[in-house]
Amino acid sequence: MSFLKRISVVGLGFVGLSTAVYLATQGYNVIASSKQQRKVKLIKSGIAPFFEPELEPMLKTVLKNKKLRAVVGRKTAVLNTDATFITVGTPSLSDGSTDLTFVQEVSKEIGEALKLKQSYHLIVVKSTVPPGTTENVVKPILEKHSRKEAGEDFGLAMSPEFLREGSSMYDVANPDRVVIGEFDKRSGDILEELNRKLYKNKVPILRMSLPSAELAKYASNAFLATKISFINQIANICERISGVDVVEIAEAMGLDPRIGPGFLKAGAGWGGSCFPKDAKALVAISRKLGYVSKLIEDVISINFMQARHMVELAEEELGNLEGKKIAILGLSFKPNTDDIREAASLRIIELLLSEGAKVTAFDPVAIGRVKKVLGDRISYANNVYECLENADCCMLVTEWDEFKKLQPSDFIKWMHKPLLIDGRRIYDPMTFSKRLKLRAIGLHRLSEENK
Repeated sequence: MSFLKRISVVGLGFVGLSTAVYLATQGYNVIASSKQQRKVKLIKSGIAPFFEPELEPMLKTVLKNKKLRAVVGRKTAVLNTDATFITVGTPSLSDGSTDLTFVQEVSKEIGEALKLKQSYHLIVVKSTVPPGTTENVVKPILEKHSRKEAGEDFGLAMSPEFLREGSSMYDVANPDRVVIGEFDKRSGDILEELNRKLYKNKVPILRMSLPSAELAKYASNAFLATKISFINQIANICERISGVDVVEIAEAMGLDPRIGPGFLKAGAGWGGSCFPKDAKALVAISRKLGYVSKLIEDVISINFMQARHMVELAEEELGNLEGKKIAILGLSFKPNTDDIREAASLRIIELLLSEGAKVTAFDPVAIGRVKKVLGDRISYANNVYECLENADCCMLVTEWDEFKKLQPSDFIKWMHKPLLIDGRRIYDPMTFSKRLKLRAIGLHRLSEENK
């Protein structure tokens, strides 16, 4: 059964390239496929098209030892491998439902390549897709264009990824579980054997139906988003009670094994490529089935309100924001990535601009991407201190490590008025509130009490 020695990965975004590079480090011969010539050219030269810690050095290594090669198109990738992982994007449509255009296109292209192939080939959908997609969309397209039958001439499975941006290379090597949705037993057996070899039988492997595997990804991300929105609501309550700190509340909650400490960190709101898209998609899936998922809808709404809350904290201290200079520290949706999709920073900046504020921003890696979205509507600093210079207020939006090193004296020295709004709770409130005006998510106004 262990015929998987050569694997192709089609779609070289965050998930695809991380997966391809990891498989290559484990000794598999990997062909990474994209339709974008520029992306393939970058990868061939050892440059990752996006920022992800540890990815680029590992990419250079597997290129050097020829375990990975990047190609344009799908035909070469399919004909020269034993299995193909589909990792193309599935963006949101305007109504929140999932755009399956790329999945449909790549299924057609893989099918056309399979038509020319005599040997058995396994196709694994790893893209996040609504329940029913693999069986009712991917399978018919593959069969039509290959003129072959799923389960007989080729294998078909669905195995969602659970990678975190900023930690993808660790996560792909150390998953907490592997979910396998199988069209038939042979497909599931092959994919299970691959994962048992990769993870040396140390990772739980769950086998289930195709639609169960598809829904498992949405359910996981929606629950994590729910935890964050929940603690943000608790944080807003904490701010209204003297002596209460949401950090202490979250710690007390997290020690309950039924709850756990993960994703109970209050802040400016969640974003990225997964939580917003998957939560909206789950709402759309529910509505299509005739059910209103009120809880998930509220989770999304609460998240968007956190940006408004950050601005309200500034207004409480400064009054009218017209003409005020606001420094934004952090633009990516989380540290260790340059991804700004659905980032809290963008929502906050738009609200500030609508109030007439002047915004200057700094981020270690994401400024280039923000410039493509906001252009010259805001100013961009080359470093933290340039960002803080003469500012009336500083909003900490992304908890990059270099921001954690800042001291009260840094804000006092550079700012016009040292007002700090800690949107990620990275600063010690007692230390900072004694030196400058501090507002923090989930914390009563300490500065007033310390005067």
